[in-house]
Amino acid sequence: MTRFLETRQIRSLAIGVSGGYLSTREATTSPNLGNVPGRPGEPWGTAMAWLYLFSAGILEIVWAFTMKQSDGFTRPVPTAITIVTMIGSFALLSLAMRSLPLGTAYTIWTGIGAVGAFLVGVIVLGEALTPMRIAAAALIVSGLVMMKLSAS
Repeated sequence: MTRFLETRQIRSLAIGVSGGYLSTREATTSPNLGNVPGRPGEPWGTAMAWLYLFSAGILEIVWAFTMKQSDGFTRPVPTAITIVTMIGSFALLSLAMRSLPLGTAYTIWTGIGAVGAFLVGVIVLGEALTPMRIAAAALIVSGLVMMKLSAS
């Protein structure tokens, strides 16, 4: 039998309903999800999760840019690229969420996409680079750094 299918006995205290006294009981838990690859607490799973998350963020930048290029989904090639990269981005995000907390993963994913789309807009599309937009992007980046540090 594999570790995933094994059950284990644990001892816990339970309060008796009728008398209010403490007693022990045997409880069976199955499966032990802590031993499944990609679960929290495994260093290699966490490293891969960060790689998945970064890749998902890059794909988010791509789909945001190609969505703009699709002209309201009226141009087939940018529309197809948008759909494919959206699916890839969501798939990688879901893999990252196997090991990373929801709030951390989602915040960093959207932050990478937001700052990346901002940079693509300025560099590639010639959008305005104003002090207010720079400050907003800097605040997003500082939030991402804080979120990453809080997950460590």
